[in-house]
Amino acid sequence: MRRKRKKRVKEVPEVPKKVVKVMIEGGKATPGPPLGPAFGGLGLNMGQVVKEINAKTKEYMKMKVPVEIEVDLETKQFEVRVGTPPTSMLILRELKADKGSSDLASKKIGDLKIDQIVKIAKMKLNNANTKELKEIVKQVLGTALSVGVTVEGKDPREVQRDIDSGVWDKVIR
Repeated sequence: MRRKRKKRVKEVPEVPKKVVKVMIEGGKATPGPPLGPAFGGLGLNMGQVVKEINAKTKEYMKMKVPVEIEVDLETKQFEVRVGTPPTSMLILRELKADKGSSDLASKKIGDLKIDQIVKIAKMKLNNANTKELKEIVKQVLGTALSVGVTVEGKDPREVQRDIDSGVWDKVIR
C-alpha cells in the first residue's frame, strides 16, 4: 500500500515593512525631527514624504494630528495615513480658542451648537470604538465638559440627558 505524499507549499516571505507613528502639526511636517530620525538610512525621498504628509494634513492647520507612515523596505514605497486630531482640539478649533478653561466650575470658554458637536462626532466616527453616532456625540459632549464649553447654552451633561430622551434625534442622524 502506497502512501500519498503531502504537497509542499512554498512559503513566500513577507515583505519587510516599517511603520512609524508620529504627531505632526497639520501642514507643517519637515524632514527634521520626528520624521528625519525615524526614517534615516532607509533611502526614502524625504521631500516626497513631507509633501504628502503636508497635503493630507493641511485641513488641520495649527492642530496636532496623528500620522502613520508605512514603508516597504524593499521597494521604498510608502503610504501615509492620517488620523483625526484629539476631540478637545476639534472643539477648540470650532470655538477659535487656543486653550480650554482653567476654572471649569465658573469660567466657560464658549458655547457650541449641537450641529457643531455632531460635525465633530462625524469626524471621529471612523476611529471610534462604536459606530453609533449618538454614542460618539455623547463622548464629544463629555470632552466639551472637560474643556469648559457649554452646548446650546447648557451644561453638556444636560445635553447628554436630552440626547438619551430623544430631544436631538432629528439632528443626530
